[in-house]
Amino acid sequence: MSDLSVNLDESIVNLDDGGVLFNSPDLTDDELRVLGDLDHFRIRLRHVLHEPRRWKGVLRRNLKARAIQGSNSIEGYDVSLDDALALLDGDEPMDADRRTSLEIVGYRNAMTYIQQLADDPHALLDASLLRSLHFMMLGHDLRNSPGQYRRGPTYVRDDDRAVTVYEGPDADLVPGLMSELTCSLTEPDDAPVFVRAAMAHLNLVMIHPFRDGNGRMARALQTLVLARERVLAPEFSSIEEWLGRNTNRYYDVLADVGAGAWHPERDTREWLRFTLVAHHVQAQTVLRRVEEASRLWQELSEIAESRRLPERTLTALFDAASGLRVRRSGYQRDAEVEPGTAARDLRMMVAAGLLSPSGETRARRYSATPGLKAVRDRVAAGRPTIVDPFGHPPDRRTAARNVTTASE
Repeated sequence: MSDLSVNLDESIVNLDDGGVLFNSPDLTDDELRVLGDLDHFRIRLRHVLHEPRRWKGVLRRNLKARAIQGSNSIEGYDVSLDDALALLDGDEPMDADRRTSLEIVGYRNAMTYIQQLADDPHALLDASLLRSLHFMMLGHDLRNSPGQYRRGPTYVRDDDRAVTVYEGPDADLVPGLMSELTCSLTEPDDAPVFVRAAMAHLNLVMIHPFRDGNGRMARALQTLVLARERVLAPEFSSIEEWLGRNTNRYYDVLADVGAGAWHPERDTREWLRFTLVAHHVQAQTVLRRVEEASRLWQELSEIAESRRLPERTLTALFDAASGLRVRRSGYQRDAEVEPGTAARDLRMMVAAGLLSPSGETRARRYSATPGLKAVRDRVAAGRPTIVDPFGHPPDRRTAARNVTTASE
């Protein structure tokens, strides 16, 4: 840290060895090829989503819930997709405890605001915005100083191995570094947006400006950068679901690039490639889901018509066929019907052999019957294999590493 000087009054940071923040490497032909793939995926998705279809709204909601679920699972707040959807819609969760629910709701609020900012030409990406997003995420627990930069050292520990894997820069450097980061995101830059978003993520998580929630904030910032460029709606461009499924790889890459402390001079190619893989695989996954959702909705439409079910029942049938549990309150809201009509529709779907009820009164849930599951399996049969754009073999590690942040 001896070469790093900070002028906090002017929020300017200087580093004698030539680098203030982590910078992206020069792009190789392989990386440019993958970026070209991402542009192609983006065009395909825009084309598919251009024409409004009712199933697309259901898919958007499910993708947003998966992103929220994935990002929070990295921090140890695990919820089912059912509960993520319930909390996204403002309903009571089925299984999640109060603390986990508050974490999910906080993150939902921040991501909803990010989505609103994507359509606001007057929104400023500055330190105040990032601190406000942090407060939205963690405002339910004032012990974590939500919306405030940390005032002491911070350490990331691997609790399974009882070792410190990263120490953030001195707290006195944080305001200047964050100012430099936000300024870099508003200046003209010819780098592809996926590269700029990845570097924003890396720099924030390495600065580790807050006592808690730094990972979630870094992932949210990556989504925000993409949203501001109108790449796609955040639920279609977020990689948080993929990161939640690949938590160990995520931690390993950050550890390798960071080398235990604030080292912005280090090569960032490994991190860039990691995020390009994440975007590429997530885009493949979303495209596959879009295609399957279209076919599933069509098959369910034919089934509903043959059994004389109202068209509005498709929302419940779609959710159940996708493996979710349906509640009357949720169906009532989605179908825009009165409670009595919702209850009657659900009884009709049970009588048609499509839904199976469990629980009593307000706790009643409806799940897909074997016959409805068979429809979903038929649609999913022969789905294309997801491939790594750089040809790497799949990662077989499954046990999530227990990593925590300690700040003073």
